[in-house]
Amino acid sequence: MRLKITGLLLVMFWAAVVCAAPAAPAEPTVTVPAIAPPSDIKAADTPNDAGHAITVSWQASPDEVKKMIEGYEVLRSETPEGEFIKVGYVPYGFTSFDDQDVPDNGKDYFYQVKAVGRESQAYSLVSVSARSAEQWFNTMRINALIGCILFTLIVVIFIGRAKSGQSLFIRRIAGLAAVEEAVGRATEMGRPILYVPGLSSISDVATIAALNILGQVAKKTAEYDTPLLVPNRDPVVFTVAQEIVKEAYNEIGRPDAYNHDSVFYLTDSQMGFASGVDGIMAREKPATNFFMGMFWAESLILAETGAETGAIQIAGTDAIHQLPFFITACDYTLIGEELYAASAYLSKEPMLLGTLKGQDWSKAVIVLLLIIGLAVSLVAPGIREIILQMLKVG
Repeated sequence: MRLKITGLLLVMFWAAVVCAAPAAPAEPTVTVPAIAPPSDIKAADTPNDAGHAITVSWQASPDEVKKMIEGYEVLRSETPEGEFIKVGYVPYGFTSFDDQDVPDNGKDYFYQVKAVGRESQAYSLVSVSARSAEQWFNTMRINALIGCILFTLIVVIFIGRAKSGQSLFIRRIAGLAAVEEAVGRATEMGRPILYVPGLSSISDVATIAALNILGQVAKKTAEYDTPLLVPNRDPVVFTVAQEIVKEAYNEIGRPDAYNHDSVFYLTDSQMGFASGVDGIMAREKPATNFFMGMFWAESLILAETGAETGAIQIAGTDAIHQLPFFITACDYTLIGEELYAASAYLSKEPMLLGTLKGQDWSKAVIVLLLIIGLAVSLVAPGIREIILQMLKVG
């Protein structure tokens, strides 16, 4: 009996201690603040493109100013209720996005923008449907169209003046003025003329210019009955050069003087070609060497070997890194665009002269516009952006 009473007292004491103990503090409840979604979602075809692009714009979330927004995800779907897929992401501060991967032109697409916060996110309403389409004309390039029209008019005017017999002034180019003298010197000495039309392919602009000059030089050699040597590295250039020289002799009325072996193919190896041409210069001792077109590391080798043989050397190239070697080792050097102008300078062909003068005047107009734009932007800085927009293409 006493044991029962003692056990009951112990139970009552433990219960009293537990009830008297202070309650543990409850865990605080963390409430994540909700962020406001972006609004006014608009989707429209991206202008001035080839299609497959839609521009999405929106009003930024009001919580962006509170630094609660990290960025926006742009979502796309084929139906307003369908599954939206992520197509892009922009950081906060941006309110537009160009979807450049639209699968099909002419098909309706719907967009939704999700504001991404640090701990929460919010979806906007779905935009109205939009379709991508290609445009026939890029309105951002109207200035380029106007420039092309003006350039064409200038060229046509000068071609008309050249065909009517008016004299068009072209500044004297020493290297081209010396061509007839160089051919005459070779004739007097009874030595051949060496003409190297560069080492590049027929697709190179410098090679085309060199072949045009070759035609004019071949006419001179046909008139004076001077031997002409034209080694080639490219097979296509070799074939074209053969036809150009043959046609030049026919135009002068000397088809019988044309030597089929005067234009020949050496090798497609760069240094092998340079060695072959050096051997020709050492054996044949040409009175005049022409180096026209595109050249690389072999330019100095060719020019130095020719200078040691005592030949008059006329070079021309648009390869900037090779010009110092030609200027040092050759008597005359055509620099850059002088190579392109050589054909018009030598032939006096009205079409070529008109085109050359049209290019010169067009460049002068562009330089004048740049000077005027610079002066106006200095006087009125606010107009600078307008001028830059006028000159921008694309």
